[in-house]
Amino acid sequence: MLDIAAPLRTWCAERRAFALATVVAVSGSAPRGPGASLAVDAGGTALGSLSGGCVESAVHELCLEAIASGEGGVHRFGYSADDAFAVGLTCGGVLDVLVTPVRGQDPVRPVLRSVLDAAATGARAALARVVSGPPRQLGRALAVHADGTWEGGLDGGEALDRAAAGRVRALLLAGRTGTAELGTAGGLCGQPLTLLVESAAEPPRLLVYGAVDFASALARIGAFLGHRVTVCDARPVFATPERFPGADEVVVDWPHRHLAAERDAGRLDTRTAVCVLTHDAKFDVPLLTLALGLPLAYVGAMGSRRTHEERTARLRAEGVPEAALARLRSPIGLDLGGRTPEETALAIAAEFTAVRHGGSVLPLAGGCGPVHRPDGSVQPIRAFTWSMTSRNSRLGEKST
Repeated sequence: MLDIAAPLRTWCAERRAFALATVVAVSGSAPRGPGASLAVDAGGTALGSLSGGCVESAVHELCLEAIASGEGGVHRFGYSADDAFAVGLTCGGVLDVLVTPVRGQDPVRPVLRSVLDAAATGARAALARVVSGPPRQLGRALAVHADGTWEGGLDGGEALDRAAAGRVRALLLAGRTGTAELGTAGGLCGQPLTLLVESAAEPPRLLVYGAVDFASALARIGAFLGHRVTVCDARPVFATPERFPGADEVVVDWPHRHLAAERDAGRLDTRTAVCVLTHDAKFDVPLLTLALGLPLAYVGAMGSRRTHEERTARLRAEGVPEAALARLRSPIGLDLGGRTPEETALAIAAEFTAVRHGGSVLPLAGGCGPVHRPDGSVQPIRAFTWSMTSRNSRLGEKST
């Protein structure tokens, strides 16, 4: 739903009648994951996409029916081996789609509007809807805010709403879209209930330390990937907005002091990537000592293998434990073979993207299994670790 938040907010403000179709589950190979939405108003105007075209026509008709009847539900679309042109996903996947009517006084309208308003202003909020459970509760919704307050209800009493709000808030604070399981009596008691949680949160952070030419390219590609990018360097002659037009902010400060300030202000989370490009021990060591002790998504440092060994020895001397050192990605980036700042930035961005999503970093060609990995899978992280180890053993002393 958040992929069409801006125009959908306009529809809500206009009190337009529409139906919202949202992917709630994916199996096999499918082009889009949970949270992807298609909205259709009473006149047939459509916003968004669910599958890149495979099932749009059928879902469009379901939305119009939901507007007319006021009844929604969960519908499954999958590949048909007998007729590749039948309604289904010819790429081989299966989609479960929740269709929710949003008409005049439907109780979901103010809940939806609350989350859309939060998304528009940059505040944190999450929309949670029942996608599996007792029929009378399907489509019921909660809007949950970062402070734990909520609006709406799941039609199961205050205990259920309070328990659901707690589960949803945990996903919201992590900036995640996914499902939450609980019981209709709250906690794990009662009939099973599944919520689809869509989190409206700030973009993930990319903190680039070192105002070098590689940093300029990395800022541009980080912004392209949807990150809020900060470039920081202690040298004011290099850390200027003119040199880094792709960054959201350019800060003149000692790197470790800047990172500590970001931590103390609560602006770091498990989606934050830290890339250290300074090549200078007086900057690198205090910065990495701090970064490796924080629950960040990614910490990488540029330098040759010899530089990495020397830096690791300094970090050990500072008391950084081995488990924390194992999280350091250095030499930074994947081995793509390139050398220019732009190619190096691509290699770095590819690595922190793979780490974030649990990618194997292996070619898709010649592989097996689905192209699109189920949301939340952790098994590919092991494959990623294995492939990195194997790569390093093959490449010997090549530096990045």
